[in-house]
Amino acid sequence: MHELGITENIVNIALDKAKEAQAGKIVKINLVVGELAGFVPHCIEFYFDFLSKDSIAEGAILNFELAPAQLRCRNCSTVFCPQDTTWACPKCQSQSLEITGGRELYIESMEVE
Repeated sequence: MHELGITENIVNIALDKAKEAQAGKIVKINLVVGELAGFVPHCIEFYFDFLSKDSIAEGAILNFELAPAQLRCRNCSTVFCPQDTTWACPKCQSQSLEITGGRELYIESMEVE
């Protein structure tokens, strides 16, 4: 259910930015969603259709770009994208890791008329 609150924020941000640009219609919203963010694009689309009804965002296309998980080894500072479910540094095999990417969710750009 946390997609509802997130989608509400997406709609509000998109409407505010469209208003700033004096746009009459939001055509497309390009979103970046991290692989580890825990958000389901289908749920975001469902809530978006509901929340954007009767606004300039109604009918806008949501385009999702998946941002891969990125880790940094705390021992040797190697930055890498994990290739499987075993998270270990490919250089030193350490499992002392920090997540540096893949948890994001943001509007990258919008197309308006």
